[in-house]
Amino acid sequence: MESQNNKKVSSSVDGMGSKGVGNGMSRTVSNCGLVLRVLALLLTLAAAIVLGVDKQTKIVSVQITPTLPPVNIAAQAKWHYLSAFVYSMVSNIIACSYAAISMLIVLGTRNGKMGLAHTIIILDLLMVGLLFSSNGAALAIGLMGYKGNSHVRWNKVCNVFDKFCNQVAVSIVLSMVGSLAFMALIALSVFTLHKRFGVRN
Repeated sequence: MESQNNKKVSSSVDGMGSKGVGNGMSRTVSNCGLVLRVLALLLTLAAAIVLGVDKQTKIVSVQITPTLPPVNIAAQAKWHYLSAFVYSMVSNIIACSYAAISMLIVLGTRNGKMGLAHTIIILDLLMVGLLFSSNGAALAIGLMGYKGNSHVRWNKVCNVFDKFCNQVAVSIVLSMVGSLAFMALIALSVFTLHKRFGVRN
């Protein structure tokens, strides 16, 4: 009798063959995790695309000497001219690729072992750190473009390349929301592990 009760508890915790409230809760959490992972994939993909197609050409006047009239030249702004934006692009591509791969792994192993669940959580944490650091770097350069820096005589450029700067800002926002989706995944995974394995201890 006691053995049968233990089997029922174990089955309910694992989410395999359980019925009623426990099964409904497990299914809801699983669906939420899948939605968040798809959301993280789409947001980081969109951030990479928005930044990847970002470029702008403007005609600017350059004063060579005070005695000569200004010369009009074509100046171009592209995302790969700045290492911070390259870092942001690579980070979003890595996060997007990881979201797709991890989604396939999660779908293929719905009742995976604790080791696999811990690995997914650690990788999700790495994605959060990667995105936060790249977004911070891109944001710092973006603010420099909007405001300039009088101490080092760096002039602001976003008053000239307004479209370019606006697209960079959109990319950073998309990437930040994507990193928040990964953070929500971590919280959900910790909650799921507590419900599945915490009872056994």
